Amino acid sequence: MSGRSSVDGVLLSRSASRSQTAAAPSLSKIISRRNSVDGASAAASLSRMASGKKCSTPIMYSNSSGLIKPPSIEQQLECSLEELCFGSIKKIKIIRDAITDDGQIIEEDEVLTVKVKPGWTKGTRITFEGMGNETPGTYPADVTFIVAEKRHPLFIREGDDLQLTVEIPLVKALTGCNISVPLLGGQEKNLTIDEIIHPGYEKILQGQGMAMPKESGKRGNLLIKFLVKFPELTNQQRFDVVNILTMDNC
Repeated sequence: MSGRSSVDGVLLSRSASRSQTAAAPSLSKIISRRNSVDGASAAASLSRMASGKKCSTPIMYSNSSGLIKPPSIEQQLECSLEELCFGSIKKIKIIRDAITDDGQIIEEDEVLTVKVKPGWTKGTRITFEGMGNETPGTYPADVTFIVAEKRHPLFIREGDDLQLTVEIPLVKALTGCNISVPLLGGQEKNLTIDEIIHPGYEKILQGQGMAMPKESGKRGNLLIKFLVKFPELTNQQRFDVVNILTMDNC
């Protein structure tokens, strides 16, 4: 058993040695060839990719100076309805940081002029580029004004139209009347009403509203709403009123 084992062991050892000896050159050649082919292919592929990128994707710089733009300085610009309807010139004084020629930071006054155009609405933004604070290593900041509407004592704005509420006594509401209606800008208009002014009664004056920015020279309408003021009556007056109002029903 031991001799058989040793023979088998020798045979197996030789067989393995032969197969390794025979296979080693061919395997090494295959690996060598494959590596050389793969290396050449990869090199060629990288070469093509590099040359393709170089031709099709030029290098670009979004900010060659290295300076950044700080956020805009925002400030409200309060305007009356008259200014927004007819236009106006507003001068605003600002104080900003400025850099001198020798690199010092100082405060300086600046007066900015805003030309308010007829028909502007609240939220309109007006930007002055580079008129804000100066800081080393950055571009000068912008200054942005945002239009805000002042509350008017008489009129309420609804887009291009205006609303006005007029209070009249009950006797005029029932018998008709002549009233003077204020207009935006200080003028007045006489209005004759021959009808009974009932709840929900309204009058419209064409072209007496706000300026229409998209239609030069045109204005919206003025909507007049009426508020009837009831008098304080004595018991006898109430009795008389009841009799008068019920006469037609008898």
